[in-house]
Parts: sequence; structure tokens; C-alpha cells
Amino acid sequence: MNAVILAAGLGTRLRPLTESVPKPLMPVLNRPLLGLLLEQLKAGGCRRVAVNTHHLAEAVAAFLEERRPPDLEVRVSREPELLGTGGGLKQLAEVLECREEPFLAVNGDIVTDLDLAGIYQGHRQESVSTLVLHDCPPHNKVWTAGGKVVAIGAAPGVPTDPPLAYTGVQVVSPKMLAYLPPAGREYDLVAAWREALAAGEQLSGVVVSGHFWQDLGSPEAYLELHRRLLGGASVKLARLFPGLADPFIGPEASIGPGVGFRGGVCLGPGVRIGEAASLKNTVAWAGATVAPGVSLEDCIVAANVKVTQSARGRMLV
Repeated sequence: MNAVILAAGLGTRLRPLTESVPKPLMPVLNRPLLGLLLEQLKAGGCRRVAVNTHHLAEAVAAFLEERRPPDLEVRVSREPELLGTGGGLKQLAEVLECREEPFLAVNGDIVTDLDLAGIYQGHRQESVSTLVLHDCPPHNKVWTAGGKVVAIGAAPGVPTDPPLAYTGVQVVSPKMLAYLPPAGREYDLVAAWREALAAGEQLSGVVVSGHFWQDLGSPEAYLELHRRLLGGASVKLARLFPGLADPFIGPEASIGPGVGFRGGVCLGPGVRIGEAASLKNTVAWAGATVAPGVSLEDCIVAANVKVTQSARGRMLV
């Protein structure tokens, strides 16, 4: 199995956090998201991965150089100008040099415990792509019938199964690349899927359920991810975080007397929490400081930031 990770997005809804940390490197229970995805791919039998970069590309490239899993070949597809989902996928396929066999494609802003190897093995050779789908309102915009995608977006004028949402995971057949532009040109992947359908190609849909899935597209989603993981929502993912507990406390963190943790709390390495502070649904990145008596709820505290006033529902940078 070979794979690509689409990780070139700007992380606009997560600004100002993503002004200094690219979304693929945002910590998930103190581990960079991209590192988790790479480890999962390697565990699934992947031997070569290509990752696209744009925003803060040097930081992503440095991470891949220094901290990629051993025995996993990782190639970088740089995008000086954003190429969109379709253009990015086409250039990644070129960098991956996987022209005669299918490859797995995973969005770089999701956390999931899906069986990636099983998904890859279940790909139908006659399909241009196999999309992994699930029930996730209000994102249910993929219409299927008999295991085949018949429309994306508006409801088609033919009988279908109930609409589903795209998980951000697919298996791409080499013949799908014919519906994408030459490498280096911007294009939208949904438009390419629609072109393939219009040309009579088979686009498969595999429906999954009972799995863990969460995107990191917004501050609310980022905090929800931590609440769910800290609450034990995925036994499979828990194995990637030894000693998982709520609060989840990184190395060399300091906690003053009388501190109250009220659930959903993750403290990064070297975080300092002052006496009688109170934290709920809060993630504090490495080196952050919370002053004595401060109360935080639904907050993300950026690295090395000192918080001296109580806050709720904010990104503190």
C-alpha cells in the first residue's frame, strides 16, 4: 500500500493558532496530527507516503525529515501556489510515482480509527476511486445506490439510498488521474468526480459505521476531538497515547495546589498551572502558563502564552 496525505490547507478557521503552527502539526493529545497519520499508515502496511505542503511548508518538511516513522519512505509535494484538492492530488500522485496501482488518499485534518489497510484491500479495480462514506449530518451530500456513487451535492432525479458524508479517506485508481489536470494546475476534486461520473465511470462508495472520526477544521472541533479521546471514545486510538487519562498531563508540567480539573483537559509539556486555577474543556500547548485563580473553559492556549484572566470559549495566543 502506498498513500498520500493532503496537508496543504491554510487552516483559516483556526487562525491565529495556525499563523505559527500549520494545521497538520497541531498537537493532538500532545502529538502532532501528521505524526499520528503517518504512524497509522505504517501500521497498516504502507511503505511509501507523499505529503503536500504550502502554508508554513518548511516547518512541515522539517518535521517529516526529523520525526517520520522509521522504515517509512516519505516524499514531499511542495505547492508554492495552492492547487486545490484535485490539483494537489494529481501532483501528489506524480511525486508518489504510483502510476499502475491504486493508492490511499487521506485528508490531513482528520483523526480516525478506520481500518486503512482493509479499506485499501476492499477497493474495486473497476472503480476510478472508492470513497469511504459515513452518516455525518449536515455533511451528507454523497448519493449512492447499490454501493455506487451516483451524485455529489444536489439530490439526483433517480432513486438512491439516503445521502452520506465523505470521510476524507479514499482509494484512488490510476485511471482517476485522467480526470485531473496536469501536475501544477489548480483543480477541484469534486469536479473531477463529477466528470468521471458523467463519462460513465464507476465511483464506488464504502459505508462505514461504529468508527471514530473527527475533523480539526475549527476550534470547537479541535476541543471536541480532545473531549472524545479523553473520554475513551476510541480504544484503538488510545493505544497511541500511553497513560491516557483526563487530565492528560505532558512531561515536566507543573500543577499548583488546589487546581480543579473538570474534564476534557490536556496539558502540553512544561505547562504551568497556578494555585486554585480551574480548567474545563481546555487544551494548553507546550510551555503555556495559567496564573493562580484563573478559570478557563472551552479554551485553547497557544504555546508559551501566559494567561492571567479567566476566559471561556476562546483561543488564547
